[in-house]
Amino acid sequence: MTAMLNATREQWLAARLDLLEEEKELTRQSDALAAKRQQLPRVRIDKDYRFDTEGGGASLKDLFGGRSQLLIYHFMFGPDYSAGCPSCSSIADGFNGFFVHLENHDVAFWVVSRAPLAKLEAFKRRMDWSFPWASSAGSDFNADFSVWFSPEQQRLGEIEYNYRREPPASEPPAGKAVPEWQSRGSDEPIVQIASMTGTDVPTYTRDRPGVSAFELIDGAVYHSYSSYARGLDGLWGMYQWLDRAPKGRNEIGIWWRHHDRYGKE
Repeated sequence: MTAMLNATREQWLAARLDLLEEEKELTRQSDALAAKRQQLPRVRIDKDYRFDTEGGGASLKDLFGGRSQLLIYHFMFGPDYSAGCPSCSSIADGFNGFFVHLENHDVAFWVVSRAPLAKLEAFKRRMDWSFPWASSAGSDFNADFSVWFSPEQQRLGEIEYNYRREPPASEPPAGKAVPEWQSRGSDEPIVQIASMTGTDVPTYTRDRPGVSAFELIDGAVYHSYSSYARGLDGLWGMYQWLDRAPKGRNEIGIWWRHHDRYGKE
């Protein structure tokens, strides 16, 4: 669809007011959807998950830090990665600015990955991030919240991610095995992204991105919400800006990089 050129200000204003009504309706729908998220049933978490943090070992309850709510971003950084997922990294570039506000609004915020803490902290320094990052190495946490899968699950078609089952990956997927990550105009985006983490495609795709929410009620931890794949789109700050740019997302292939790698390839 081609935009009208040389429009009058009156023509622009009329079209903008029409669009404004649709934007307002979308906002109302988003508010109603948020209210439904808050009303989801809670599931009590009795398993003793353990994490490595900068301050030492911690339980899931410890991550609340005295607050009643906890948000966790499941960052794709497996123990075999040499660098964090570039897509997760571009999302995480926005965390420094807002996590302090959450922490002062009764909401704890953590990023959790399977890589050892030393590897996470080294990458965190490289990217100049300050948000809290915990390692779930040796824990069932990632598997239980559907953001890590074994080679056997991958081979046998037993991966259930984003509330749907994926077909067996008998051959390394080349761009189309995880359609949520497929970008227009590219046949092998996952191959390209995997290479940025220093892994092959099967290894890279056994870890997955997501967000999970928890609530502390009478001393017990409850799981309230998890979202994956395109459900994270609203958290990806650069896309919210691109959706308002004249050419929109305007994507051909994988164009984003770790923020310290632009202009170096």
